[in-house]
Amino acid sequence: MTSKMTALIPTKCGCQKEDGLDLAPEELNEEDQKLKDELDMLVERLTEKDASLYKSALEAIKTSIKTSTSSMTAVPKPLKFLRPHYQKLCEAYESWPEGDDKTSLADTLSVLGMTYSDDEDRRDTLKYRLLAPSTDIGSWGHEYMRHLALEIGQEYQKRLDDDQDTEDCAQLTRTLVPFFLSHNAEADAVDILSELEMIEEMKQYVDENTYARVCLYMVSMVPLLTYPDNDRFVRTAHDIYVQYKQLTQAMSLAIKLNDMELIKSDFAATSDKAIKRQLAFILGRQRLCLDLEDEEDTELQECMNNTKLPEYFKSLAKELNVLDAKVPEDIYKSHLESSRTAGLTNTDSARHNLASAFVNAFVNAGFGQDKLMLVEGGLKQSWVWKVKEEGMLSTAASAGLLMLWDVEMGLDKLDAYTYVSEDQIKAGAALGMGLMNSGVRLDSDPTMALLGDMEGKSKAHKVASILGLGLAYAGSNKEELLETLLPLVTDTSLDMQLSAMAALSLGLIFVGSAQSDVSEAIIQTFLDEDRNKQLKDKWTRFMTLGLALLFFGQQEEVDVVLETLKAIDHPMSKPASVLAEICAWTGTGAVLKLQQLLHICNEHIEEKDDKEDKEGDDKKEDGEETQERDLEGDQLVQAYAVIGLSLVAMGEDVGQEMVLRQFGHLMHYGEANIRKAVPLAMGLISPSNPQMKVYDTLSRYSHDNDIDVAVNSIFAMGMLGAGTNNARLAQLFRQLASYYHRDPNALFMVRIAQGLLHMGKGTMSINPFHTDRSVMSRVGAAGLLTVAISLIDNPKAFILGNDHYLLYTLVTAMHPRFLITLDEELKPIQVNVRVGQAVDVVGQAGRPKTITGWQTQSTPVLLGYGERAELEDEEWICLTNVMEGMCILRKVSFLKQTIERPR
Repeated sequence: MTSKMTALIPTKCGCQKEDGLDLAPEELNEEDQKLKDELDMLVERLTEKDASLYKSALEAIKTSIKTSTSSMTAVPKPLKFLRPHYQKLCEAYESWPEGDDKTSLADTLSVLGMTYSDDEDRRDTLKYRLLAPSTDIGSWGHEYMRHLALEIGQEYQKRLDDDQDTEDCAQLTRTLVPFFLSHNAEADAVDILSELEMIEEMKQYVDENTYARVCLYMVSMVPLLTYPDNDRFVRTAHDIYVQYKQLTQAMSLAIKLNDMELIKSDFAATSDKAIKRQLAFILGRQRLCLDLEDEEDTELQECMNNTKLPEYFKSLAKELNVLDAKVPEDIYKSHLESSRTAGLTNTDSARHNLASAFVNAFVNAGFGQDKLMLVEGGLKQSWVWKVKEEGMLSTAASAGLLMLWDVEMGLDKLDAYTYVSEDQIKAGAALGMGLMNSGVRLDSDPTMALLGDMEGKSKAHKVASILGLGLAYAGSNKEELLETLLPLVTDTSLDMQLSAMAALSLGLIFVGSAQSDVSEAIIQTFLDEDRNKQLKDKWTRFMTLGLALLFFGQQEEVDVVLETLKAIDHPMSKPASVLAEICAWTGTGAVLKLQQLLHICNEHIEEKDDKEDKEGDDKKEDGEETQERDLEGDQLVQAYAVIGLSLVAMGEDVGQEMVLRQFGHLMHYGEANIRKAVPLAMGLISPSNPQMKVYDTLSRYSHDNDIDVAVNSIFAMGMLGAGTNNARLAQLFRQLASYYHRDPNALFMVRIAQGLLHMGKGTMSINPFHTDRSVMSRVGAAGLLTVAISLIDNPKAFILGNDHYLLYTLVTAMHPRFLITLDEELKPIQVNVRVGQAVDVVGQAGRPKTITGWQTQSTPVLLGYGERAELEDEEWICLTNVMEGMCILRKVSFLKQTIERPR
């Protein structure tokens, strides 16, 4: 940080010896010679015995330094001419008696000390400044202040190492900060307070002119800081925003801190109805729900519960003219695939029909109408009869995705599926209810009533109900669900799939809350002897994922669980601890964690395995089985570490760049287990953000010799383009459909990816970051991670096997990428906004433009990744700092306009 505070340092005067060489004296013009002679004479006076001359001589020197002008590259002349006398003046200072003159000389020496700053150990500027305390040090100019700040930082670190007192440095810093803030150097003020670990004191120095720039700089620094400094920075910025009544910005930071007490206090900090509703929209986007007292305002509850979301979403669809339902063929565009294979990719097989059910669900998600499922002929005509056994579950559930967020209308549509005799269809209807209710809260809570009762249900129906509850209440921290789901985790007589799904659902419901009852129950299950036989089960990973999700974004808090897992001798304890640590640091960009994960990827498991084999071949079968299991566990650890790289780096641009380069190396040199995970990690690092460099690489991997790598690459391309309708990706998918026309698994995944690409007909995003990419939705990131975990080492185990319904966990990340403007009564209004590429204005002088290359559009509008919107005219003001999602506008009163209008 302090590198910014470098000062202009004079080189040695021309007449000095340097490095043993005699340099010719510099030729001075008449004016310079006169100044030099004058300064020489003044120094001469200071070294004489006559004390009466000191004061005037010092004043003359100070005036000369302060009034000198120089270009940006040159050193001020007085400093240059005084430098040879510096030692002499220091000696004079030592010999003078205490008094005003001595203090004044120290003041001057502090400035001259800058010329000796090339010597690391000499901090004369600071040394003499501490000897001459003064409130008016700002008169020496900006460069002097920055140099002083640099030396304070160095001295502070040295004293900390030597365990010395630092109070005088802190006191001096308190005089520097107001100077920096009043001279548009907010970054320097933050840097010096950060260096001295005094950032909390910033609150008392900012005013209404400087707070916005200070907070912007502080928040942008957070990804570069380590714990707990990052926490302190966010809290300080939050308090400053609250101090200046910027509650929407404060709320975003409170959400970032995951501090429910802070969120509640911010929400209660205003009585303004419109601002409260805007805060409720922000909480709704993050899927946080507060219990409002006395039924304050039904509208307010609706804003927080997202119940108006389907209405606003359909108004956007109407505006964009995309209400008409699409069929899968509109997406596949088979006539554009190569003519040789066009007929072959559209076979009417159950597998192909299942793929079409997914595509239909993703493409028409949230629109409430389609041409396959919710058709006029009712259930008899439904697509659900065109697939086989397990496919019926996913196909019936797709109706829930079509009715996404619209619970009241959707219940009638899904009800028909609950009266059929086929268990799989009933199970699909249960999962569909969970999907439909995802992210929306209703007071009547029908999903809880319908899915909560597990009695008398078949296994498939139970699994679907459990997952449905997890998706419907993800992020809600709903305590009642503990009674339903916890017994399923701890009951050792149950099938592992049921217990694992219950653990996963609890992880989603209590994501990032570190809920102790759930974590203890899962760990207890690992310790249970009866469970040990089942721990080789493929479903065990979802139990570990459930545990990890509880610590999402908890950073250091996860350490307790990591220690507990170390003590458990069990093949899944190591993968569980890696997964928990990844979740705890997701989105932080923590460099140390990235290094740690790269180390894990770097280990060669086979070598270790060979050594153990050589030690003796006479091992019992039981021992060999343990070893085989350990090998599997170690391979899973590495695969998780690869996914972890993208999750940790996803919130920070520089980290993303670095990690993407590492993925190239891992793909070249990694083992098979690592290579399968790399494409998924590349998809996770920029969901709904199709960067050309990423999808070009994935396109190459999609033709890999290892079919698992190819399938995962195809899915990653789908994640990358989710909801963007990217034309280049659509073309690549058509080519892949022709290429893999004989491989049903790869073709199935191509279709799924095509469905993702056109998700919501191009109106949705699965990117977990929102509010100008500054806040991460834990629920969204958890959904993306769940899908990645199900594909990670063998796509055929789950998604390409019989458990394709796991794809629906993406629903927690699905959200419209719109901007809807509302008046204070929550009625949609049309205003003109400029939409353009966001520009980083941190630390820039003046009032720079925050967007570039903008176009004017009238709301509602779609926002792409990295785009920002701002109001065109000054007739309205927006109650939130970031125009995204639902924004409430307030009319600027006529009176205010007339007062402010310039004459």
